[in-house]
Amino acid sequence: MFVRAYLRGSTAEQDAQRARQQLVDFAGQHNVPIASWYVENASGASANRIELRRLLEDAHPGDVILVEAIDRLSRLDRDDWRELRAQLDAKGLRVVALDLPTSHLALSPAAADDFTARVLDAVNGMMLDTLAAVARKDYEDRRRRQRQGIEKAKGEGKYQGRQKDMSKRQRIAALLQSTHADGRGYSIRDVASIIGCSTSTVKTVKRDGP
Repeated sequence: MFVRAYLRGSTAEQDAQRARQQLVDFAGQHNVPIASWYVENASGASANRIELRRLLEDAHPGDVILVEAIDRLSRLDRDDWRELRAQLDAKGLRVVALDLPTSHLALSPAAADDFTARVLDAVNGMMLDTLAAVARKDYEDRRRRQRQGIEKAKGEGKYQGRQKDMSKRQRIAALLQSTHADGRGYSIRDVASIIGCSTSTVKTVKRDGP
């Protein structure tokens, strides 16, 4: 059994690595190493995610997909979720999510027992479907509220579109121009870690300026 961790940020402005330490700590508490990481900034409502596809291609029967929460894995609509579930089931993969306690037992030695494994699969399959549906509803509700807010702002002549965080962009630019004590410049990953943003945001500032 390999544990494959999947981290996802919804947009380029979010830090997909935010929950990395939580997953490391969780795996350590269960005495299992994380074999590989798959990190991307993409909408959970999209079925076309490069790193998720790569994970599914790399995984072997019995492997575990470790996520912070089910909504990190999916905010898919019903048909796309069914297709993803079918792929998980076909490859014999188990999903372990920090927000789904019953799934944690998949990391227990007892889960190797055939009867226990079948019971766990049945229970967690039902819970996975439920939480995936909840995640999709939350996504749709937020999108609806966002549209309503935009329409209201437009009606009042207040809508200006999404604004850049100029303070953050200026801090990123300053770090990119700075150096370590030994004269080395800060890498894109260094800057993203210090600022608490995605590497995509740092790359954008590096390319376009603040």
